Amino acid sequence: MREVLEAIERWKERGERVALATVVKVIGSAPRDVGAKMAVSSGGEMAGSVSGGCVEGAVFEIAHEVLRTGRPRLVRFGISDEMAWDVGLACGGTIEVFVEPLP
Repeated sequence: MREVLEAIERWKERGERVALATVVKVIGSAPRDVGAKMAVSSGGEMAGSVSGGCVEGAVFEIAHEVLRTGRPRLVRFGISDEMAWDVGLACGGTIEVFVEPLP
């Protein structure tokens, strides 16, 4: 969390807008627990993690949409354990991520 807070402070000092993504629900197996956070700057940087890699790119894009529109979004990502193993991922499960612009 410290990394995320320090990045947010740095970006805000530079005058950038920031979106914050938070894991709000986990169903089944997931690489990050509820409360995991990832911040994204309007300049294209990110800090933290909500998935350990597999959905970070999608959350990054959604964060930029949230920054453009000013409207928060709740998004769901999921894959079955069987499908996960078939493509070489360590876990399946579903996560819900709330992405919001910071004031």
